[in-house]
Amino acid sequence: MLASLSPRHRPRPMKTLSWLRHLAVLLCLGLVCGCGAKNDRVLGKAPQGGPRKVCLVLGGEAPAQVVMRGTMIEKCPVAGCWFRLQDPSGTIKVDTKAAGFVVSRIPVGATVTVGGKPGWDGSETVLKATGVSY
Repeated sequence: MLASLSPRHRPRPMKTLSWLRHLAVLLCLGLVCGCGAKNDRVLGKAPQGGPRKVCLVLGGEAPAQVVMRGTMIEKCPVAGCWFRLQDPSGTIKVDTKAAGFVVSRIPVGATVTVGGKPGWDGSETVLKATGVSY
């Protein structure tokens, strides 16, 4: 049957090496695009350093600049100018007004890393944020 077909209509053998090259290039692109650095979203200045526990900041045992990581359990319902951060050791209010950003688009329940300076707001210890990543 193949002999009766004209050379133009005969099936050609598949170029295996060409397909293998294409497949290898696609796999490499997938690895490069999929295995990159974590794409955290940052508001303000990116927090730098290892996280400290909330209880240390509440107890007054924190340096002038601190980084904390935990879950956002509550936030300002009007403007997103503050939120409460909870880790296994406690809960602290984080004020974002002075840093010039709001957290209105970060969902409650999100894990966040926040950098800032410990301070007071009336009778409550707060963290005056300089940046948040989520």
